[in-house]
Amino acid sequence: MDLLIRNASLPNGRTGVDIAIAGGRINAVGVALAVIAEQEIDAGGNLVTPPFVDAHFHMDATLSYGLPRVNSSGTLLEGIALWGELKPMLTQEALVARAMQYCDWAVARGLLAIRSHVDICDDRLLAVEALLHVKRRVAPYLDLQLVAFPQDGLLRSPTAFANLKRAIAMGVDVVGGIPHFERTMAEGAESIKLLCQFAAEKGLRVDMHCDESDDPMSRHIETLAFHTRRLGMHGLVAGSHLTSMHSMDNYYVSKLLPLIREAGVAAIANPLINITLQGRHDSYPKRRGMTRVPELLEAGIDVAFGHDCVMDPWYSLGSGDMLEVAHMGLHVAQMTGQEAMHACFMAVTETPARILGLGGYGLTPGCNADLVVLDAGSTVEAIRLRAGRRYVIRRGKVISQSPAAQATLNLPGRPAAQDFRLNSA
Repeated sequence: MDLLIRNASLPNGRTGVDIAIAGGRINAVGVALAVIAEQEIDAGGNLVTPPFVDAHFHMDATLSYGLPRVNSSGTLLEGIALWGELKPMLTQEALVARAMQYCDWAVARGLLAIRSHVDICDDRLLAVEALLHVKRRVAPYLDLQLVAFPQDGLLRSPTAFANLKRAIAMGVDVVGGIPHFERTMAEGAESIKLLCQFAAEKGLRVDMHCDESDDPMSRHIETLAFHTRRLGMHGLVAGSHLTSMHSMDNYYVSKLLPLIREAGVAAIANPLINITLQGRHDSYPKRRGMTRVPELLEAGIDVAFGHDCVMDPWYSLGSGDMLEVAHMGLHVAQMTGQEAMHACFMAVTETPARILGLGGYGLTPGCNADLVVLDAGSTVEAIRLRAGRRYVIRRGKVISQSPAAQATLNLPGRPAAQDFRLNSA
């Protein structure tokens, strides 16, 4: 064997488990495995999980905060306008440099798969070329899936559809859209129809920014579910944001959720950004804005969390830590029961892996040996602590590691200096 991890705790609650790895894949999982390996890691009861997966991100904009100016209002619309100001100034070199830096951050935090939307409304397609280059460079250690995203609207921007088709031909993986940003509700619905038909013809997945609005009458998710079912694209389509659902009438939502479930459409919430950008026109009480995560889950719909933005025109914070995303998500959704908190951990690991269609993801024999050893004993404790990543493993090779979090205490009236593990209960 190439690598043996001893005494691991698993996300499903199993403890004292060994994981044997050979040839870049998991060979065996069990208790007290009688194997010898070239390298051995004692997890010491810590949680071993498949890597974190970010189902919704914008890597073409990441780390551009302050260029060409700061979003003074902090609103979604000023962010979109600011991105429009920045686009003419973009260079491939700068786009690649910022994206590569972010990928380094991601790996250090055990984030080894990212779905990134890339704006295709710039006729030069500079960002597309840059991120395709980044995708090839990071492929040995990070899966980067790209979405052709018509930021300015598929029908609102005259060349958007042609550019989207060009981007797909260049190697972009997923068809994106933004129906609520079209000029009318009718044009928004038409954009969904056109994009879904194009994706179905090409055999591609779809991920649309959908109803990122406080307007309860923004109901494009219904149209997306309809065309998904009409075209037989069950399991291939996701609606991102869905924040208008936060404000919709409860009776309408009771009809909407079964439609989404029957169509096999997944939901991707972005807790950090949804609660930052939504509710801006409210006085008090202010709406939180994030979509109805517990209700979606109860309806049997796959729900993932995305980071969305890190230091860009829309969000001045962020670090690539999906545990921070899960932590915020469970607070906003009031998911503080044990099973609910575990579901939030799944929303940044297994569920987005399924939405992205990642092959070989998991902890069973035959899966890729892509693992993270966290400085925590369970999924709930990992979220509570935003636990350190002791080891990040890609195809059986350790690609990042850090020491356990601990402090040396010297307290008056207490025993002599002692080391204290910061992940203690």
